[in-house]
Amino acid sequence: MHGTIAQLDDRIERDEVARAVEQRFVKEAGSNDPHGLDAAQAAYPLLEKRLGAQLPTTTEACRPASDRLTDELDAGIRRINTELGGYTQSLLQYMAEARRRWPEATTEMDASVESRADFTAFHDRVAGDDLPRFEEEFKRQLNTNTIRELAQFNNWLRRQAEDIDVRVARINEALGAIDYSPGRYIRLLPERTVNQEIQAFRTDLRGATDNTLSPDDEQYSEQRFLDVQRIIERFRGREGYADSDKAWTRRVTDVRNWFTFSASERDRETDAEWEHYRDSDGKSGGQKEKLAYTILAASLAYQFGLEWGAERSRDFRFAVIDEAFGRGSDTSTRYALELFAKLGLQLLIVTPLQKVHVIEPYVQAIGFVDNPTGRYSRLQTLTIEEFRGRRSGRLL
Repeated sequence: MHGTIAQLDDRIERDEVARAVEQRFVKEAGSNDPHGLDAAQAAYPLLEKRLGAQLPTTTEACRPASDRLTDELDAGIRRINTELGGYTQSLLQYMAEARRRWPEATTEMDASVESRADFTAFHDRVAGDDLPRFEEEFKRQLNTNTIRELAQFNNWLRRQAEDIDVRVARINEALGAIDYSPGRYIRLLPERTVNQEIQAFRTDLRGATDNTLSPDDEQYSEQRFLDVQRIIERFRGREGYADSDKAWTRRVTDVRNWFTFSASERDRETDAEWEHYRDSDGKSGGQKEKLAYTILAASLAYQFGLEWGAERSRDFRFAVIDEAFGRGSDTSTRYALELFAKLGLQLLIVTPLQKVHVIEPYVQAIGFVDNPTGRYSRLQTLTIEEFRGRRSGRLL
């Protein structure tokens, strides 16, 4: 009995000492920060509710309770910070998507957490607008301003493609007057390209603009608007793809790329095909040169309305051919010059000296250019007779 009383007395003494220490701590804390002490006292009910049965009843139990509560709060803070990080990332992604989809309306808005009030106001403004009231206006604008203008562009491209067919037909008329070989002539054959990129563009353009004059409002659906938008965005150049989109636009809207061309050598009497020429064919260099000169002569005849075999003409028929016949065969060079002579063209031919013997019968004068010092070029003009005379005397 006496031992128990002694233990209780000892415990009372220790508790009083601990209490005195705690009271002194509280007094000092209150003198240093009265508001902080008030805030701590206000939190007591919340601490009692949170700790519940684990509420400490002795001073020794306060420290473990404090450590346990601190650990729980730290774990909760880390969990909340992790969640906030995920929410922040999602928020920034949605902000970036909003700026991408509506660049004009979000020009002054940054994709940052600090700008969330601006995005909220933007959302409220859109949500508060009377959108059904603008639905008819949207359809009208889509009809008159977007789809119809794109349809006009499509029609313009189509007319350009049809014009190529017409021009090829006229060039073929000129080709019919040229004897490519004895008893044979050349005909150009335009064919629609098999390039998948161009075919896809034409299909998309046709699908987005067909039936633009129809009174059916259903055609101006959101899907059609998205189809049109996708084409226009590539024309404008998408972010990150500006260079490739620019090259794509140039490629698919150049109607010359809508065709592949071949040439058919045909018999004049039977119109039967003797030979077919394509870019990929393994024809000889001489064959390709001869074909190229034939088409060039026919194109000049078509372009300027030239008559074959006209010895005198009131037309100014002057043409300059640079780097001419340097790599061609003598046979193909003579063939080309005879064709140009039949057109009555006055030629200025720039060619290496080794081709003079081939060109000589078709020209009246020669301008000889040399640069002996490497500083200045010299030009000496000779008539063909003077040139022949000096050549025979080895003066050149």
